[in-house]
Amino acid sequence: MDEVKAACQATSEIAVSDGYLRIAAATPKIRVGDVAGNAAAILECVDAAVRAGARVLALPELCLTGYTCGDLFHDRALLRAAESALSGLLEDTSDTPLLFTVGLPVAHRENVYNCVAACCAGRLLGLTVKRHLPNYGEFYEQRWFAPAPMNGAGFIPFAGQDPVPLMGGIVYTCSDPGLEDVRIGVEVCEDLWVPNPPSVDMALSGGATVILNASASSEVLGKSAYRRSLVSGQSARLYCAYAYANAGEGESTTDLVFSGENLIAENGSIVASTSLFSREMAVADVDLEKLTAERRRSNTWRAGEWCMGHLQTIDFSFAETGEDAPAAGESIADAPNQPAVLPAEDTELLLNSALDVLRPAPRTPFVPADPTQRAASCEEILDLQAAGLKTRLAHTGTHSAVIGLSGGLDSTLALLVTVRAFDMLGLPRTGVHAVSMPGFGTTGRTKSNAERLAEQLGVDFRTIAIGGAVRAHFADIGHDPSVTDVTYENAQARERTQVLMDLSNELGGFVIGTGDLSELALGWATYNADHMSMYGVNAGVPKTLVRHLVSHAADSLGGETAAILRDILDTPVSPELLPPTGDGEIAQCTEELVGPYELHDFFLFHMMRYGFAPGKIYRMACRAFAEPGVDGAPAYEPATILFWLRTFYRRFFAQQFKRSCLPDGPKVGSVSVSPRGDWRMPSDASAALWLEEIDSLTA
Repeated sequence: MDEVKAACQATSEIAVSDGYLRIAAATPKIRVGDVAGNAAAILECVDAAVRAGARVLALPELCLTGYTCGDLFHDRALLRAAESALSGLLEDTSDTPLLFTVGLPVAHRENVYNCVAACCAGRLLGLTVKRHLPNYGEFYEQRWFAPAPMNGAGFIPFAGQDPVPLMGGIVYTCSDPGLEDVRIGVEVCEDLWVPNPPSVDMALSGGATVILNASASSEVLGKSAYRRSLVSGQSARLYCAYAYANAGEGESTTDLVFSGENLIAENGSIVASTSLFSREMAVADVDLEKLTAERRRSNTWRAGEWCMGHLQTIDFSFAETGEDAPAAGESIADAPNQPAVLPAEDTELLLNSALDVLRPAPRTPFVPADPTQRAASCEEILDLQAAGLKTRLAHTGTHSAVIGLSGGLDSTLALLVTVRAFDMLGLPRTGVHAVSMPGFGTTGRTKSNAERLAEQLGVDFRTIAIGGAVRAHFADIGHDPSVTDVTYENAQARERTQVLMDLSNELGGFVIGTGDLSELALGWATYNADHMSMYGVNAGVPKTLVRHLVSHAADSLGGETAAILRDILDTPVSPELLPPTGDGEIAQCTEELVGPYELHDFFLFHMMRYGFAPGKIYRMACRAFAEPGVDGAPAYEPATILFWLRTFYRRFFAQQFKRSCLPDGPKVGSVSVSPRGDWRMPSDASAALWLEEIDSLTA
């Protein structure tokens, strides 16, 4: 991996970050009431997080005193010790570029509040007060604490620092250059378990991309699974990263046990977690660019009337020190001898490059890695495709479907889907007409597989050779048949489409399209030929997924059908438009011409799904493809990735005109190029900006 990283960095003129923020959640080993000892344990967690490269650390609720202090929370000695210990922690971390939380009780006037202090580089940023105090079952928090005042308690001096906000809704926003997506909200334990958590306001009104939860959630049978669902669900609803730090060893076990389970979720997925009772630290790189992209593409992501709106925004810099911190009401820029922000050249130290993340992107983002999940997804996708076609067949009253069956992957999948749709409708499979149209490049292997598959599936099969018609067409337009150029190839593709269209008229049916999502993205289709149909069942399925769908069908069907499907899977992907080799093998291999589909599908997913720039996609790919895949797929050198990335962008922009007039077809995943749905792009958009960025990556 070090060699790949060096090679990738050698193609860039400057150090870069790709928007990955490393966050951590940890549980210090405490003793109830031992404030000084707990402060030392907290400092150990801070040091461990810094060593792990984290920039944000969540710690548990009331960890400075212990959550289980009971009536001791009203003791002035404990309250004063907590404030003094926090002051010491701030002093000890004055040169530490880490935002971390500390849970402690805070007394103000007649109330004691359950608070979380946000600290960074020696500065106390604010005191978030717990809003929802549980007083049921084993919880008695209303006995000791007051809930967060609706409009906050104002700014109060605390821990030897100038006044900071004491309230229930605070969002900490980073003012360092390039870190505008670093916006951190804090809520406390039960706040997450209520119908409308404070984090909703923090994300919608305050723009928080990261939520830290300081928790003391006792452990009972089955609670861990529910807790994980809450954390992952909230991160999905808010398009955010959610770090949950739970109390653990050292809390009183008089009546309860605390497991110290720490969780980090990103947009619905748990990306890091610790085992119960392990005292481990959860660490993960969360992609702030991805989270922001999700919010931008969702037009329902808007602050509405349901938002409370009682928020305070506090700016901070990872460069600040406590002794130079600005006073209340004073901007960071006005503070004496205090740089407002880190120098721009230092910000790459705070957000990570895709080359440095702990969790590299999967090689095949369209395909689930887990075999059980993959099989279930394949079955669901086949049902989605078939259901779309079933509805179209029923609507038109059509009992006949025509498919050009080449013996390749895409037409095989289209046939499997069409048969499934006919079965759903209770129509005889003989209404499915599979047509082999051998041309100048057709091999015996593919033609034989097409015929045998049709026989096994019980559909009508016929052969209509196109050689004579194409030669006559060459004569009509004056083309020399010995010149195997684009005219030579496309004339065959268009003749096949004419045969299918006219045959569908003859049979009272319609033509099923076979082209897949990857081909449509690259424009690897002949305009008004295989590009056109009456319903494209594969339009939402990328090539890497097509393989798994056909493989899943082979596993499900078994027998001779499975053997045929597996031979089709082993056949090189080819349009078979050029004459075979001397020994009758396929001469034209698609992936040698346009590039590996595994790479193109990776590029396509991250460009369309999240709007990532070419440079970030390149670095993500360098990391993802540094080693061979578990299925034996090859590794790719950075130079190879860069070459095909440029090909992808060049073709994607140049071929939009084909996508602007695609036939109908079902969307089955999160990416689609339908001009009526997910992708609206002018056909004459310039690719110069994107190609320039790619060219800037070359050595």
